[in-house]
Amino acid sequence: MTETRGRYALIGAGPMGLAMAKVLVEQGIPFQGFELHSDVGGLWDIDGPKSTMYESAHLISSKRMTEFADFPMKDEVAEYPSHRDLKAYFHDFADHFGLRQHYQFNAEVLKTEPLGDPGEGWRVTWRDPEGEHSEEFAGVLIANGTLSEPNMPTFPGEFAGELIHSSQYRKAEQFGGKRVLVVGAGNSGCDIAVDAIHHGVSCDLSMRRGYYFVPKYVFGKPADTMGGLIQLPMWLKRRIDGMILKWFVGDPQKYGFPKPDYQLYESHPVVNSLVLYHAGHGDLKIRPDIDRIEGKTVKFVDGSQADYDMILAATGYKLHYPFIDQALLNWQGDAPHLYLNAMHPGRDDLFVLGMVEASGLGWQGRHEQAEMVARYIKGLQTGNAEARALRDEKAAGFERATGGMAYLKLARMAYYVDKATYRKAVTAWIKRLSGAGA
Repeated sequence: MTETRGRYALIGAGPMGLAMAKVLVEQGIPFQGFELHSDVGGLWDIDGPKSTMYESAHLISSKRMTEFADFPMKDEVAEYPSHRDLKAYFHDFADHFGLRQHYQFNAEVLKTEPLGDPGEGWRVTWRDPEGEHSEEFAGVLIANGTLSEPNMPTFPGEFAGELIHSSQYRKAEQFGGKRVLVVGAGNSGCDIAVDAIHHGVSCDLSMRRGYYFVPKYVFGKPADTMGGLIQLPMWLKRRIDGMILKWFVGDPQKYGFPKPDYQLYESHPVVNSLVLYHAGHGDLKIRPDIDRIEGKTVKFVDGSQADYDMILAATGYKLHYPFIDQALLNWQGDAPHLYLNAMHPGRDDLFVLGMVEASGLGWQGRHEQAEMVARYIKGLQTGNAEARALRDEKAAGFERATGGMAYLKLARMAYYVDKATYRKAVTAWIKRLSGAGA
């Protein structure tokens, strides 16, 4: 067996895995990367075995608010890049920073097991085209993404048509000749509903709750680039942003959308103007939650019903780390409870990267998370006093950085944070760990 106890095992070569690989190289921390696919890109490579991408998918945040700060996207790339643009971007990122050499591709991690008490190392087992292998590592860095395991609901009754999850959707031609019901009105659900309107016989959208809709452009500029220079208290930000939404979006309830039963920013907004356009033109009918299904007839909770040939469940994804015991991740409720969504309270050899969502966080916010972790690992190795202070703080309790926001009690919101609060906490630790002061 090759001696690898000094190295870390890094699982995943999507955006978060690549960010982690980059900062590990910068900090001089040896590691071995494992990636299930044949190349980098993760979710954004539509040909990847775990990709849930579809042909019409684009970023819902603008490129300048999403890109890595030290690796800007090319000027010729659209303001809201397609998945093809992003696959190319991550390939270029890996080339620029020399990251591919640190990965073993076509390698599926099967199991990660601690060798004993924290600090005694881990055994990682993986499978590649040559067979099954096992080696020992100093620690494990998990960056396999959050959007690969479908959260498929069960519906009362039995559907006689085609029932799929949005993860199985690739091309609009799948809707040809079909009456379509899309269940779930998040960003993917609304995107896919627009595809179904153009390619299916008809499309209805079933919604359990209302959403706040945000246009992609305001005054000809990407909406997420407007404002942000002045940090406003949340009560004032809600008032101002709510007024802007009324100006540019209007009242979605006029088109049949339910009114949100929560305040702005307590759940993620839907960045899509087309779904409102089509609802206003009668191309899309808004339906409430499903009561039961009988054959091809779907009955809704308001007593209405309609017939469909396809039901597409755009009901999101579940956190999924199949290669590690949940108890080792301090899993509580719908997600692991980790300090700043990354650091185990009782272990310094196990980290989860990318299990963080926030409006506007972008990949730079995730890069900062990776840098904090890498500097912490390095700091413990060199006896840095600030690393010891961070170890004490994360051991003291769970810190999610919500900024006092009362997010909806949903699985998809269990690892949501307030961007400003989160980045402030993470960058403060980076400064301390790097000796730059708080």
